Amino acid sequence: MDGAAVDPDQLRRATLASSVGSALEYYDFYIYGLASALIFGPLFFSPLGESGAVIASFATYGVGFAARPFGGVVFGYIGDRFGRKMVLILTIGLMGMASFAIGLLPTFEQAGMVGAVLLVALRILQGLGAGAEQAGATTLISEVAPRRRRGFFAALPFVGIQLGTLLGAGTFALMALADKQVLQGWLWRVPFLASVILIAIAVFIRLRLKETPVFQELEKHKAVVKN
Repeated sequence: MDGAAVDPDQLRRATLASSVGSALEYYDFYIYGLASALIFGPLFFSPLGESGAVIASFATYGVGFAARPFGGVVFGYIGDRFGRKMVLILTIGLMGMASFAIGLLPTFEQAGMVGAVLLVALRILQGLGAGAEQAGATTLISEVAPRRRRGFFAALPFVGIQLGTLLGAGTFALMALADKQVLQGWLWRVPFLASVILIAIAVFIRLRLKETPVFQELEKHKAVVKN
């Protein structure tokens, strides 16, 4: 695809969908890491003692990274079979659903280990979504961008990821100003519940995307992979 063949409107939408969507999705992924260090230990793993609770909390954090390669494999297949746009909508929806549900979880005091088990399951879903996001967003923008500037545009989703990290860090920096009892009582839920608004914005942006010209060409010539 040369520079003259690029649709400027499609390029703008793809850039926005890839970079902003990645920022919002990784905001969700990152606030879990901060919460695992500051919040989740005493709330979900208190029977393990102070040190054991911190270790268990970080273990659930690590589960998300273990799940990321599987997200790339699963959603990479979906992207090759059904389109790049579908993958980006699915991954942002998966991340948003998991993060919102974390904000609704019962603590150990409320439901015993049920909350901890659900926390691990939701972290796995976050990992699957995050693993697919990088590959999906980069693939989409690469297939839309002009050939001579493909490297520049393909880097933008990674810029979005770092912006999401900064947004998450800033959110918890503000929350740290609150009283500890308030923070552990209900305030910790707010960033997770509020993420549904951010994800809804990202889904709206991605729904307005067109499929990439590369995938459209594959469909036109019936060359979409079957396996």
